[in-house]
Amino acid sequence: MTDTTTTSRKVNITPKASVSVLFAGDSGDGMQLTGTQFANTVAVRGSELNTFPNFPSEIRAPAGTISGVSGFQLQFGSKPVYTPGAKFDVMIAMNSAALKANIKDLHRGGIIIAGTEGFDEKNLKLAGYPEGVNPLEDGSLSNYIVFQVPVLQLTREALKESGLSSREIDRCKNMFVLGLLYWLYNLTIEGTAETLRAKFKKSPQMAEANITAVQAGYNFGDETEIFANLGRFDVAPQKQHGVYRRVTGNEASAIALAAAAKKAGLELFLGSYPITPATEILQNLAKMKKWGVKTFQAEDEIAGIVSSIGASFGGALAATNTSGPGLALKTEALGLAVIMEIPLVIINVQRGGPSTGLPTKPEQSDLFMALYGRHGDAPMPVIAASSPVDCFYTTYEAARIALEHMTPVLCLTDGYLALSSEPWKVESPDNLAEIKPRIQPARKPEDPPYLPYKRDEKQVRAWAIPGTPGLEHRLGGLEKQHETGNVSHDPDNHELMTKLRAEKVNRIADSIPLQSIDNGPEKGDLLVLGWGSSYGAIKTAVEQALEQGLSVAHAHLRYIHPFPKNLGTLLGNYKKVVIPENNNGQLVHVIRDTFLIEPVGYSKVKGLPFNEMEILEKITDLLKEL
Repeated sequence: MTDTTTTSRKVNITPKASVSVLFAGDSGDGMQLTGTQFANTVAVRGSELNTFPNFPSEIRAPAGTISGVSGFQLQFGSKPVYTPGAKFDVMIAMNSAALKANIKDLHRGGIIIAGTEGFDEKNLKLAGYPEGVNPLEDGSLSNYIVFQVPVLQLTREALKESGLSSREIDRCKNMFVLGLLYWLYNLTIEGTAETLRAKFKKSPQMAEANITAVQAGYNFGDETEIFANLGRFDVAPQKQHGVYRRVTGNEASAIALAAAAKKAGLELFLGSYPITPATEILQNLAKMKKWGVKTFQAEDEIAGIVSSIGASFGGALAATNTSGPGLALKTEALGLAVIMEIPLVIINVQRGGPSTGLPTKPEQSDLFMALYGRHGDAPMPVIAASSPVDCFYTTYEAARIALEHMTPVLCLTDGYLALSSEPWKVESPDNLAEIKPRIQPARKPEDPPYLPYKRDEKQVRAWAIPGTPGLEHRLGGLEKQHETGNVSHDPDNHELMTKLRAEKVNRIADSIPLQSIDNGPEKGDLLVLGWGSSYGAIKTAVEQALEQGLSVAHAHLRYIHPFPKNLGTLLGNYKKVVIPENNNGQLVHVIRDTFLIEPVGYSKVKGLPFNEMEILEKITDLLKEL
């Protein structure tokens, strides 16, 4: 059994409020695992945390090239953290391509820990450096603190008695780096040792080798003299009460669906076709069979949603998950769910497009498709999550709306939220909103004839569960006659039903909260209106702008259709409104058309989320114009 001692010699330890770290290397260097383990460790310690994994879209990106760089960035601190950091303080560069791809985002004076084996002649050429140029030697990094560490050599030395093959030993080099970072930031390795033993349960030899590599990295930091002038750092944990866990957006969405089904007293069914970056929702729910969750991995996107429509007709809380190309394939079935007026949750984890686009990169470019992407007039509620943790609350809310208003609901997340993570104070079921499905009771012989499309004051029809006595009714995609549900081709009836379905969705505005200001004055010069994953960057930028005395506020939309009833009034309280979006301008058109104002669009379509520096610069520029 490998010893996991973390006692250290006395070295100067500097307290830090927050730190942003980037692990970067080739897509085969294990940077995602390394970053995840580091994030788990700081989360368990009690730090605030926000992460951003960024990896190639290609299955086998060319090794050693810029396009093959995989990165995992995180920011952790002793106070609330909303982004992984606009720039990072420390970069682990496992090769020259990782350095070249990311050096522009390292703070001046930041720390570079470079794995020297990744800066040989071959790697420098693959990264596109001119012949004879090595950034570790030519003085181009003089604005940074650079530590050259022979990571591969030291890993091989530590594991020479492990009995593993050379290839297996080399795969442990990322754990050496992890141990070094643990030493640098005064963290323990015990939790990682437990995790590695669980991960490699069927291969104890590999588990112990990885643990040995972590320990070797920790010892190297403790024993070498190269860090003597730098010392170590300590980020104090935030004082927290309650049970916390680190959660990604996809994990949060999956948990929310299960929680909503339990709260509503229903079974949960997910019909899904695997697609990046939404697949983990299916994978997480597939592990919940013991709680009565049913998952179906369909042969295609259409089968995934129509199986969920069938499950909804059968009385389950039904859901399907997908990403942009998959949502496009589901559009006809979405229309079927609209005309049937059954509850259904659709989670769309947006990614770069169009077509196959950028499978692993985030965008917010599916808003138009969510609002309008069905033939005919087929309105649906659309809501959007703003953070990994908020994916839980927004998905839960989508389930509530679907069940109480008998409608499919589109819940928008994206690749940034889905794969990023933050600490979550695990919610007590008692604190969750009640969900009351509108289930039609059995009909008694003396009752009047059953009318499946008779509506209540919210224009909501009742849910007739198959097998319930007296509730036999027709179902299908053809237009229904008002109240009876019979097939109807009457023009006046079609117009009536079209308006009733739209009115039902519009009246959801009566049961959602009014729009609030997240930060800043209730009236002022500039409002930054956001939706989705831009939340953290906007919030941080507005906080910084307010500290500078600027007249700016931040409002963030969860409910996009219908809008909160007071949104128009709120927008009118500011001289100018700016809308940052990871698309070419979509919400800005909807706001303009709905409220007849002229908001300023601020687009970013690079497969990368906004950072707070970009938003702050835009705020400053716009205020100068007033």
